[in-house]
Amino acid sequence: MADISRYPIVSHLRSSATMHVLHLDRGQLRHSGTGTSFWFRPLHAVLSEVPVDDRELPLLFHALTADFQDVTVQASLSYRVAEPDRAALRLDFSLDPGTGRWQGSPLDQIASLLVGTMQQHVLDLVARMPLARALSEGIEQIRSTGAAALAGDSRLGETGIEVLGVRVVAVRPQPEVERALETPTRERIQTEADRAGYERRALAVERERTISENELTSRIELSRQEAELVAQRGANARREAEEQAAAQQVRVAAEAERTRALGQAEAEAQTARLGAYADVPAEVLWALTAQEVAEHLPAVEHLVLTPELLSPVLARLAGRSA
Repeated sequence: MADISRYPIVSHLRSSATMHVLHLDRGQLRHSGTGTSFWFRPLHAVLSEVPVDDRELPLLFHALTADFQDVTVQASLSYRVAEPDRAALRLDFSLDPGTGRWQGSPLDQIASLLVGTMQQHVLDLVARMPLARALSEGIEQIRSTGAAALAGDSRLGETGIEVLGVRVVAVRPQPEVERALETPTRERIQTEADRAGYERRALAVERERTISENELTSRIELSRQEAELVAQRGANARREAEEQAAAQQVRVAAEAERTRALGQAEAEAQTARLGAYADVPAEVLWALTAQEVAEHLPAVEHLVLTPELLSPVLARLAGRSA
């Protein structure tokens, strides 16, 4: 929108860098340029302001395919007014000299022109395509067809409008048709997911089985080793018992031999002793016996000899002496 300053007789207009302004005074072109400013007389001036910047126009319309299915085409295009002087002659870009606003709706006229041209060619293209092809190949074909149609449209060229690019965002069927078309793919994906799940579970079961087998093998090996250990311990215990028995037997035999030797030595000593006493008188033997007995008796502090004890002894001694 142009910036207009009003004064008593004249006014001043200042445009922006993206607006092309035309000033006609009594049918004569006085000023024409982008980003210009000038003085004018409101009663005699005709002002037009044409945007020359790049603009985006979104598109959304329905089309019918060859198999009578409704699809929605979502697209957008970029355009600019390449020849503002020619556009000002074909479309109403006139400004109110008092406010600087457009008196009409020129951008809506441009949008209607572009949408009508684009939609006509897209509808003709989609009408020759079945739904499956429109969904799989429609985006690229609609884009190329629409761009070619807009570039070759004579009315756009005469109006000074240049189309910079066409983009097709989506071609979509009705929601229920889209769900029906998605069902086979969804079921296939679900089947693949189920198969992957089954494979994972089977792999998990196989791994569990392998782990169980390994554990069982380990237990069997441990049991075998424990059995071998027990058998070895038993053999060691038997060997130790046998060795102890043999050692005990050797000790018993040695003790018996020693006892026998001692007994034999004592017997021989006793025999020799008795042989030495063979010629000794009986009284001497009695005396020796008494002496030996006295050695083994406890200590006697007082000895009382009664006549009854001494009489036989004295009688015997008297008889011997006689």
